[in-house]
Amino acid sequence: MTRKQQARRGGYVIFLLPGLILSFVVIVVPLLMNVGISFTRWQGVGTPKWIGLRNYTQLFHDANFWASFRHTIAIVVAMAIVPTVIGLILASVLFDIIAKKFNDRTASFFRAGIFIPQVLPVAVTGIVWGWLLAPTGAVNATLKNVGLTGLAKNWLGDPKWALLSVMGIMVWVQLGYPIVMFMAGLQRVDPNLYEAAGLDGASWWQRFSKITVHMVRPEIYVVLVTTTIAALKTFAQIFVLTGGGPGNATLVPSYFSYKEFFEDANVGYGSAISTVMVIIITIVATVFLRLQTAEDRAGGK
Repeated sequence: MTRKQQARRGGYVIFLLPGLILSFVVIVVPLLMNVGISFTRWQGVGTPKWIGLRNYTQLFHDANFWASFRHTIAIVVAMAIVPTVIGLILASVLFDIIAKKFNDRTASFFRAGIFIPQVLPVAVTGIVWGWLLAPTGAVNATLKNVGLTGLAKNWLGDPKWALLSVMGIMVWVQLGYPIVMFMAGLQRVDPNLYEAAGLDGASWWQRFSKITVHMVRPEIYVVLVTTTIAALKTFAQIFVLTGGGPGNATLVPSYFSYKEFFEDANVGYGSAISTVMVIIITIVATVFLRLQTAEDRAGGK
């Protein structure tokens, strides 16, 4: 290695060092402390008592944890799968129909409007939706005014409807992100592909399924990874909308861990829940990245 290469490598190390130190202090150290505390019984004060794997044994026999995990799967559907599918269709409509029939500004206007929920504070959206879905809120009032009184529900207070209501709100919040990602990906698609398909008599749906879906596969992987991880970490929306209730109808692991930490002062058990979720998130992210890598290699051959 020449001196110039050594100097360049040294410059890279110096440039990256502050970020690495900050990541170690902010992420690695708390993570290791959390794992260590998960093997103890501790109320947040005094000296933690080592109990080995008891927290994990209790966790895997805890009906609330498994219920929260099932709710998380529902949240993944609402935040990752549904927005990805709908977002891909809407992005294609905006790009392939609206932009061509009107202009790019019109498509950008609709895209920005759909993306607005992404930039609004979670507390604001949660409070507004809480008002809308209250028993005397705007949704029920509208249903009564149009003669659909039988459809009025206690949307966030009824265990049968609370999780579905939260899922609907999550779809609304999350939809703008995949649309922006997919429209950005469509910018690099060769227009000649669509023109050639149109000359061959392909319908819009055929162009969508055969060209659009194939060409934006990298963006689909990115969206699925980021939204799935976000769904697994969901906390703020549940905290603002339902507090995990009614009962445990909308309880998710992150909020379950929070309750054990700060409401029940069962810090060791809360740490065990957090540790399990970190492992699950790591596995999910690794699987997605490996699938994307395999897809890229297959596409490059």
